[in-house]
Amino acid sequence: MRTKRQGIIVWYQHSKNIKQLKRLGNILYTSRKLKYAVMYVDQSEVEEMEKKLLKYPFISRVDRSYKPFIRTEYENAKPDKAKQYDYKMGI
Repeated sequence: MRTKRQGIIVWYQHSKNIKQLKRLGNILYTSRKLKYAVMYVDQSEVEEMEKKLLKYPFISRVDRSYKPFIRTEYENAKPDKAKQYDYKMGI
């Protein structure tokens, strides 16, 4: 079974501290110019990880990603009539 993961956006002050963040979770992306990192942790550990990250002096802010809670299955999704005829052309 797949573990449920959630993204956390960590805003830091210095890019030299990225090594310390790598120990805490899976880092997917870091922006050295805007000084943030996107990391993934288990959903059950999100609150604990936020508290742990905010204790570091080089971290200014921590944001959660709410992507796992957004519904992606839509009802009444109707196909576009114009596109439907384009696919039937048979070129």
